[in-house]
Amino acid sequence: MRDEFLVFGAPQIGEEEIAEVVATLRSGWIGTGPKVGLFEQAFREYVGAEFAVAVNSCTAALHLSLLVSGVGPGDEVITTPMTFCATANAIAHTGAKPVFVDIDRRTLNLDPARLEAAITPRTRAIVPVHFAGRPCDLVPIRELTQRRGLTLIEDAAHAIETRADAGKVGAVGDLTCFSFYVTKNVVTAEGGMITTNRRDWAERLKVYALHGMSHDAWKRYSDEGYKHYAVELAGFKYNMTDIQASLGIHQLKRVDANLRRREQLWARYDEAFADLPLVTPAPPAAGTLHARHLYTVLVDAETVGLTRDQFVTRLHRLKIGTGIHYVAVHLQPYYQQTWGYQRGDFPEAEFISDRTLSLPLGMKMTDQDLEDVIEAVRSLAGA
Repeated sequence: MRDEFLVFGAPQIGEEEIAEVVATLRSGWIGTGPKVGLFEQAFREYVGAEFAVAVNSCTAALHLSLLVSGVGPGDEVITTPMTFCATANAIAHTGAKPVFVDIDRRTLNLDPARLEAAITPRTRAIVPVHFAGRPCDLVPIRELTQRRGLTLIEDAAHAIETRADAGKVGAVGDLTCFSFYVTKNVVTAEGGMITTNRRDWAERLKVYALHGMSHDAWKRYSDEGYKHYAVELAGFKYNMTDIQASLGIHQLKRVDANLRRREQLWARYDEAFADLPLVTPAPPAAGTLHARHLYTVLVDAETVGLTRDQFVTRLHRLKIGTGIHYVAVHLQPYYQQTWGYQRGDFPEAEFISDRTLSLPLGMKMTDQDLEDVIEAVRSLAGA
C-alpha cells in the first residue's frame, strides 16, 4: 500500500505560472485585463478559430453559446446523457428542454445515427460532447445541423487538443466550449473559453459575459480614458480574471508536450490491462487526435467479481483516487422529476454509467505512481 493517497486529477502548476500570478498581483490589475486578452489570442491561434472569448467556466461558456444562438423557452436542444450535469443544466437555464440521444458504447460519444429521429420542430441546437478527449464524428453531425438549420455547439470540456474527422475541435462547430477546471489538461483553477468564427456572436458573448455592458472594466478604467458604459442586455457575471489567465497562458504553452506524456501513461495502462477482464478505451479513429483527458475502464461484476462501486472503494483503501465519469444525466433526480426521464430510456448510456470509472492520468503522476495504480487494479481484477 502507498504511503500517500494519490489524488485523482491533481494539477501540475509550474514556476512560470506562479511567477505570472505574482506579477499580476503586483500589477494591481487582477480583474479582467490584458492577461485575459493575451490568453484569448493564444487560444484562438491554437485552435485556429477567428474569435475566442474567455469566461469563468465551461458551464458559463455553454450557457452563453446557447443564448447567442437564440435558444430560449419552449425550444429543445439535443445532447448526450453521458456527460457532466453542466451540459444539460446550461440548456435548462435557457428555458429549453434537454433532449437526450443515446451513445455509441464503444466510443462513449453521441451516436450520430440516432440524431435525426430526435429532431422536432422545436429543436434549435445539437450539443455533442467529446467524451474523455475522443472526438465525436463531426462530419455527419455538421452535415445534419446545416441541412436542418440547427446550431452546432460543441462541448469540448475534455478536448482542448482534440482533432476530429472534420478538423480541429474549436474551429468546426458554430460555437465550441472549453474548460480549464482544476482537473483539465489546461488549468486556470476555474475558467472556460468559447470559440467561434462569427464576429457578431463573439461581440455579443463579451457583452453577455459582463453584465450586458457595452465596455468592459479594462476599457473603462485604463489609461485610454473613462468611457461610459451602456447596459445593452440583461447579462451575467461570467468574465475571466487576469489571475486565472496568468495560469492559462503558460499551461497552454505546454499542452502539446503534456499530451505526449499522457500518451505514454495511456499506452502503459493499455499494455498492463490487456489480459484483464476489464474493458479499456478503444483506440482513436484514424486521422483523429485524442486529447487523452480521461482513461476509463468498465468494471462488470459478472466478469470481475466486483461491482464498479466496490472496485472504487477498494482502490480508495489502497490509496488510489478515481473518478466516475459519469452517472448518466437522465438518471439524476432533477431530470427525472422535471422531464420524466427514467431508467431504460437510454440503455447504452446506462450500461456505461453503471460500470465506468476513471483512473489517474495527471501530469503530476510519477512513473512509480503509475505502477502503483497498475498493481492495485491488477490485484482487484484477479490478475
